[in-house]
Amino acid sequence: MIRRRLKASLEAILTGGGLAAVARRTRARGGIILAYHNIVPEGEEPAGDRSLHLPVEEFRAQLDALVETHDVVPLDDVLRPGPGRSPRPRVAITFDDAYRGAVTCGVAELWARGLPATVFVAPAFVGGKTFWWDSFATEPYGPGAALREYALNELRGADSEIRRWAAESGIEPKPVPAYACAASEEELTAALRHPGLALGSHTWSHPNLTRLSAVEVATELEQSLRWLRERFERVGPWLSYPYGMSSPEVEAIAMQTGYAAALRVTGGPLPRRRMRPYALPRTNIPAGLSPRGFTLRAAGLFGS
Repeated sequence: MIRRRLKASLEAILTGGGLAAVARRTRARGGIILAYHNIVPEGEEPAGDRSLHLPVEEFRAQLDALVETHDVVPLDDVLRPGPGRSPRPRVAITFDDAYRGAVTCGVAELWARGLPATVFVAPAFVGGKTFWWDSFATEPYGPGAALREYALNELRGADSEIRRWAAESGIEPKPVPAYACAASEEELTAALRHPGLALGSHTWSHPNLTRLSAVEVATELEQSLRWLRERFERVGPWLSYPYGMSSPEVEAIAMQTGYAAALRVTGGPLPRRRMRPYALPRTNIPAGLSPRGFTLRAAGLFGS
């Protein structure tokens, strides 16, 4: 409770003192990519890893705040080097995992405001499948540090391996509501009726790429992009690393397999001088951020 009050006081001081406005003119000048995951429709109960599932009323407030201070642009525009056409910072909105709530409820909110976004899809989950971190959440913020560490490293972050291990260990998956499952192919097609929406690759099956062989990494990257391009228009040559995890070896394979850029999930604003296009930072937006906390992150502060 004390820590929460101190954090709220610090946020009030930083926003009230004008630091956010200064940061938008300086730190955020290179552009910002916001990383969301899911949007929870009204009336639905929170479930799974709750840090990933943002209530729609909070999402609406964040979008309305963004349009007051930023130019919301397609991902390709914010990745393009060079100054923007206005003094306001450019921001791109992205979603990882293609959750049903994001693809339906979230896209509807974007469409209502005419705002663009990119959804990163892992095709192996398309069609209503669930993600292991939601199925085995034992705490409000996921499966717990020990299980997450074991799953990401020893089990390579591979959903099938994690579920096999859980079954052998007697760990039962929890029910996951429909909004927290992956969207269907039909839902992705419907979302793309919004002219500002584009899709990108989140690999084929969402493993920890740093624990795979070079051949396995290449297969994950090639298969995903091919599947998306065979089915949808407006598929960009962009990759979002599962769990935000990459390495120089993985980055090299991303370049070799035809991607133009690859994104982490944290790291803050984009550098003004573009460096390492296959390890570009984003600003993670978890559920539970206060309005002032969101203002500070969107300004390029506290973005990890």
